Amino acid sequence: MAGGCSIRAIWILNNLDAVVFSRRFPVVEKRWRAALNFESDELFTSIPNDSELADAFMDRKQREGSARGFGVRRTHQSSPGSDSWIDDPITRHIVSLYITKEEQKNLLWPLILHIRGLFTILVLPFVEPKHLKAYASLCKRPDCGSALGLDHGLSSLLIQLPSITGAFMIAHAIGDIITGDVVEPEVIVSSAPSVGGLFDSLTGSIGISSRPKPVAPSVASSAPLGAAVPGLATADSQKFGSRPLDKDALRTFISSSMPFGWYFLLWYFSSHSTPLDLNYSNIFNIKANGFSASDLPPADQKQPAWKPYLYKGKQRVLFTIHETVHAALYDRDEIPDIISISGQMNCRADLEGLPDVSLPLSGVNTANLEVSSYHPCAQVSDQGLDKQGVMFSPPLGNFVLMRYQATCALGPPVSGFYQLSMVSEDKGAFLFKLRLMEGYKAPLTMEFCTVIMPFPRRRIVSLDGTPSVGTVSTSDHSVEWKIVPSGRGLSGKSIEVTFPGTVKFAPWQNQRVPSSRSIGATADEDSDNEAENASNMVNEEHLMEKMNKDLPPVDLEEPFCWQAYNYAKVSFKIVGASLSRIAIDPKSVSIYPAVKAPVEFATQVTSGDYILWNTLGKCPHVATVKT
Repeated sequence: MAGGCSIRAIWILNNLDAVVFSRRFPVVEKRWRAALNFESDELFTSIPNDSELADAFMDRKQREGSARGFGVRRTHQSSPGSDSWIDDPITRHIVSLYITKEEQKNLLWPLILHIRGLFTILVLPFVEPKHLKAYASLCKRPDCGSALGLDHGLSSLLIQLPSITGAFMIAHAIGDIITGDVVEPEVIVSSAPSVGGLFDSLTGSIGISSRPKPVAPSVASSAPLGAAVPGLATADSQKFGSRPLDKDALRTFISSSMPFGWYFLLWYFSSHSTPLDLNYSNIFNIKANGFSASDLPPADQKQPAWKPYLYKGKQRVLFTIHETVHAALYDRDEIPDIISISGQMNCRADLEGLPDVSLPLSGVNTANLEVSSYHPCAQVSDQGLDKQGVMFSPPLGNFVLMRYQATCALGPPVSGFYQLSMVSEDKGAFLFKLRLMEGYKAPLTMEFCTVIMPFPRRRIVSLDGTPSVGTVSTSDHSVEWKIVPSGRGLSGKSIEVTFPGTVKFAPWQNQRVPSSRSIGATADEDSDNEAENASNMVNEEHLMEKMNKDLPPVDLEEPFCWQAYNYAKVSFKIVGASLSRIAIDPKSVSIYPAVKAPVEFATQVTSGDYILWNTLGKCPHVATVKT
């Protein structure tokens, strides 16, 4: 049991904080009660009923300010016993509830909090009572917990609990089901398919299907599961709408993926090589289609759970590397620029039987891999200075073979600076000077590039300025500059572009929102400020301080819209090769037993949070130690 995850209970709440689905696991709860026989502390509690859980969750929202809470200690809003008292941002995702029973408040922890669509998912994994007791003591410590770098902080406690990781995986899998966001990983075909029936119903026209079994039916039902009020979705769930839930689909998934509440992170159950799978498609395909005698593997081979059916049809292997580039560019001597890559290698191996696929992964040292993880079907070994050998028994359909974090071996695809200076309270002058694809050569191609200047708290009245390249459009709260439009790729060369201009906003007074900072302002102070606004001689430092004071507070969900920070966000797509230099040579891929199957390899690089911070303004950054 050391490497496994046991789940005590699961709850799903709607946007009215009412429990619309719950599942408890009596076998795991029996273990919990047995563990409590060694404890006499009244702090511990058994599983609450749905109404008790809902009441405790609403109490926490009021205490912590929102469903996720502050995450960090606030002088006038955090109190001993609250999650934010720990002063650790992870408490926005691993929360605690106080269940009131017989006028006593008992602690329920750790609850994994995951918000998807209009629903909140809470997963309670099994931990030993001693761990719960350790957390309770952290909630009452006078110091600021892990913020002081102490050995006995929340991080050192969580690292002892592998069930936390499993509970997060379960919460995300349930979130995918209730929102319908369960498409397979994207696998790009480098050339147009030459035979019919190759388009995957789950990945659109970019994947290959040729499924040996029908696709499982949709999990959506015609009857909604609890109330769903449009417009109340959280910031990280706006794209999902009010899709109804299917209780039967959830029950099937939970019963199949974690019977008795057990899910093993090592992918092995007891001494048998039969993993319990969280793969949504596998579980519902098995339910819908069952098994047949033709799916039995050869007598000398064991069929893994990640391949419930044996493939029949045209054989082919596809590899796709998807990389997302994150950057914070400051253009300041005292602050270094930061650029990193999050990547994953997707695969689809339409191969008959249960073959093994092996390949050398090149560019490992060049990419300076910081973190990498592989699908449980893979085995990894070192082959050379810059190569890594990978062998795997492929699952059915599209899957993620590898995830990694790496450095950008080619330098930033977009570099330069952005400057914005407020010349008055309602007018700003800006300048962009950027270089695109500097040092990049064919076959690398930038398919499009767009820069957006967001002004979430100001309404744009007019824009004056013409870029050296591209077109400009405006909305009420943003300016969009299309440098490389879709269909006009930039390949084999670099370009330098500029965009000077001014932007005028609606009067600031009409947009003022009362905030915790401005509530105490007096009428005399407002009249003084109005007199200052009438003057043509504006002190920019005083102006920014005044604007900063009047800006309403925001939650941590909007880290780039905090106070008066100014930035521009770059969006782009690059094809032709990975920026980390990680690659696969299709000719080096081998299959055992040997079979004639074409191997294709494609890459795609897109921007993530690629931020140009205003060189003339304030900017958040992490201080580095000078050596």
